[in-house]
Amino acid sequence: MKVSVNWLKELVKVDLTTEAIAHALTMAGLEVEEVHPVAAKFAKIVVAEVKSTAQHPNADKLRVCDVDAGTGATLQIVCGAPNVAPGLKVPCALVGASLPMADGKSLDIKAAKLRGVDSNGMLCSARELGMSDDHGGLLVLAADAPVGANIREYLDLDDVILTLKMTPNRGDCLSMVGVARDLAAVTGAELNVPAIAPVPATIDDSRPIHLTESKACGQYCGRVIRGIDAKAKSPDWMIRRLERAGFRSISPLVDITNYLTLERGRPLHAFDLDKLKGGIDVRFAKAGEELDLLIDEHVILSPDTLLICDDSGPVALGGVMGGKSTMVTDSTGNVFFEAAFFEPGVVQGKTREFGLNSDAAHRFERGVDFTSARAGVELATRLTLEICGGQAGPITEATGTLPERKPVRVRAARAEQLIGMPVGVDEMQRIFARLQCKVESGQGGELMVAPPAWRFDLNIEEDFIEEVARIRGYEQVPAVAPLSSVPMLPVAEALISRSTLKRRVAAMGYQEVVTYSFIPEDWEADFAGNRQPVRVANPIASHLAVMRTQLLGGLIDTLKTNLNRGEMRLQVFEIGRCFLADEASFEAQPERVAGLAYGPRYPEQWGEDKAERVDFFALKGDVETLLAGRSPRFEPVAHPALHPGRAASIWLDDKQVGVLGELHPRWQQKHDLPNAPVYFELVMMSLLAASTPRYKPLSRMQATRRDVAVVVDDKVSAAAMKAAVEPVLGPQVADFELFDLYRGSNLDFGKKSVAFRVLMQDTDRTLTDDEAETVIRTIVEVLSSKFGATLR
Repeated sequence: MKVSVNWLKELVKVDLTTEAIAHALTMAGLEVEEVHPVAAKFAKIVVAEVKSTAQHPNADKLRVCDVDAGTGATLQIVCGAPNVAPGLKVPCALVGASLPMADGKSLDIKAAKLRGVDSNGMLCSARELGMSDDHGGLLVLAADAPVGANIREYLDLDDVILTLKMTPNRGDCLSMVGVARDLAAVTGAELNVPAIAPVPATIDDSRPIHLTESKACGQYCGRVIRGIDAKAKSPDWMIRRLERAGFRSISPLVDITNYLTLERGRPLHAFDLDKLKGGIDVRFAKAGEELDLLIDEHVILSPDTLLICDDSGPVALGGVMGGKSTMVTDSTGNVFFEAAFFEPGVVQGKTREFGLNSDAAHRFERGVDFTSARAGVELATRLTLEICGGQAGPITEATGTLPERKPVRVRAARAEQLIGMPVGVDEMQRIFARLQCKVESGQGGELMVAPPAWRFDLNIEEDFIEEVARIRGYEQVPAVAPLSSVPMLPVAEALISRSTLKRRVAAMGYQEVVTYSFIPEDWEADFAGNRQPVRVANPIASHLAVMRTQLLGGLIDTLKTNLNRGEMRLQVFEIGRCFLADEASFEAQPERVAGLAYGPRYPEQWGEDKAERVDFFALKGDVETLLAGRSPRFEPVAHPALHPGRAASIWLDDKQVGVLGELHPRWQQKHDLPNAPVYFELVMMSLLAASTPRYKPLSRMQATRRDVAVVVDDKVSAAAMKAAVEPVLGPQVADFELFDLYRGSNLDFGKKSVAFRVLMQDTDRTLTDDEAETVIRTIVEVLSSKFGATLR
């Protein structure tokens, strides 16, 4: 939003510098992003009239001009502008003037000879005045511009433009009057908004209006004006104000509607009356309806699109943009003005849906003063009659459901609690009155406050309290350091922190990555076999349409990115949530830890085998390291993302806590990976839980070792054998681990040899051979009875 300071001072009787106004608006929440003058600093430039021109005797592109600059004498000035001509009113820099230049320097105007001809001044373009970059010709002034007048005063060039950064809730400040209201409330200055006088009807012509959707369109006002001159020129003051606010002057009727949008925040639309057929109806679109917009865009209308229609069908998108078939042109002789209130929710999202840019929709979707429609038509009528002439008919109005402004209870005690300082009830009343709220006194320091029609952001008590703090001044709120006790919270010894876990994973050579929780749908189908994932209601990109139930997809994408950049070894991990169902619960959104390794097992160096690649057992060792102190069990598993026969489920205490394995060849080929990465994924809580440390004395006695090698069927797992033996081992057995596995020609087909190490040690005495042999016999008996094992 661009705001003219001079225009703002006409609307608010405030005697402040530009810097003070910018500070006041910024502290009130209307942040001033930029302050810039409309023209550069200069003097001795006046309005001049070109009396005559003649060809320069020594230059084809120069003209010798006789100029009346109001000095009492005709000046001879050499000019090279292509548009110089007798009778033009243009800016003239007199001798002694200093003009700004693009490089920051200045050009001093002196009496001089140009190609042998005297020149006593300079005729100026807009760029030479620092007003714009246009230097295609002289800046042509109005024919009635007074000769000799100071150009700064005539063009109001001492103005300054403030560029405001509006927050989405302050749609009421998307106009000059809106900013003026806020400045008046902050400074306490008098608001001086011109009243809009009704324009009496001089003809009886009107259009019937019907509101089929009376909730979507709460009010619709229309007026017929006949006999206008659409080719009339918009006044310079209006063009100047529009251009300084970023609007382009198009035609008088369009300029008038834009001017009301800029000054009052009241969007209007002008229809060519002769192109309308029958009455006006406001309704939602029907199936199959389409509309050509005035910007030459064709849109297919959805059923929730509000339309302005005549008897032939849609003629405009309600609150967004008019249609091409009824737009005003230079040949328009009769016009129909509309001003309406559209429910913000109906307009919201329509510019995005149709790919449009609309100043009207920008305001309607934030909320427009629902009492301003009739006044807007009256002002548009007055400006049209002044600029284009014509005769106006009566205003036709249809009313539906308008927003209610219910009073809200505002308590002084609550205000003090939220703001952090006492605010009296009388002061609150004065602030609300300056904001033009309706205020009634209640009991016990309470007020009943109703917001004005243009404030759609004031709905609950906290909104009004925020207004009290804003208008009173945020800088008035004392900076008080918070005082509180910070107790030391107990930390369970059986839990490790997330930061500790991250350090442990990083210490094994992994780097942490963070990937999106929303992923392509085919990742879910490929890596999780999930055909019904949780869908994103409003995805940030069309391909990121579902929520993940696994972390593999993001890690594979990270791997591909690194491979494309020449990185041939990668170890990454991620901690993130997966989304198993469309509900907010820890069960439906578990947190998991996943790791992926690819390429050589070790970083390149002279002492390591460069050919050794990371494999299943390398990551199995990493998982066991993470679960140190626990007893994880690995069992074969069929997983849609992992290689058959090179994948395992991970179990703790008879509960599956994760998976481990090599990527399936199918997905390796699909993602064009030279080799298969290895992946693990674990439930987060399984890693955070740990056993409480307990003291165990070190034995001074010598340990006794025995090895047990048995032959079993090939399908019997070592993990199952170990799990069967461990419960029968006594306290003297300190360690029972697999250390050798053998398959060979000296064993029967389908058999294998499994060797366990048995380490026995007592804290008080050295164990006897008989005691050691008893333990070994017990182990062999268990393995024989449960798995048919025989001693090798």
